[in-house]
Amino acid sequence: MLKVLIVDDHDVVSQGISRVLQDVNGVEVVGVVHSGEEAIVQSKILLPDIILMDVHMPGIGGLGATKEIKRILPKTKIIALSALDDNLYPVKLLEAGASGYLTKGTNTSELLEAIQMVSKGEHYISKTVAQKMALSKFSIDGQGSPLGQLSDRELQVAQMIVDCKKSNEIADHLNVSPKTVSTYRTRIFTKLSIESDVELIHLAVRYNVLGMG
Repeated sequence: MLKVLIVDDHDVVSQGISRVLQDVNGVEVVGVVHSGEEAIVQSKILLPDIILMDVHMPGIGGLGATKEIKRILPKTKIIALSALDDNLYPVKLLEAGASGYLTKGTNTSELLEAIQMVSKGEHYISKTVAQKMALSKFSIDGQGSPLGQLSDRELQVAQMIVDCKKSNEIADHLNVSPKTVSTYRTRIFTKLSIESDVELIHLAVRYNVLGMG
């Protein structure tokens, strides 16, 4: 029996996945949590075989949680779930130790296929994402995305800036102060050699690495 932990800050998504898996032979949903921090705590208690991890959540987010869980429970397999199908987040999640990456638009059969493959020690990447990753080597001017040089937290902040979130909203989402958000914004602009949110949005659109909305 495969023990699965679902991590997503949206009840509709987490409960929907839970209902789907409840009818699958050989799979047991051992828990549903709503943040990366909760995922770390419950992983130690429940010792799941597989974690379905939302990428974009308040606090440390799915990326930070994946790194920590793989550090303390290296045998636990993690499949990242995201509304984005760009090529930057999958690379970062795989580097952090995830075994799979699916978009939230995936159908039930692909989700089950991913769970089965990952449980056997293989990797699974959503077909649309895999195609973009394969094509990324031929990106504009033959160069990779400059956003790839951002840290995990800087990338989180950049995502929310592109989504037109205000500093106070970003601070609340990440559980940090507005001053800290301002510091991240400055670092992002410096690394990318830009001076405004508009320029950041243009970069995101140009390299197709951050979702809009």
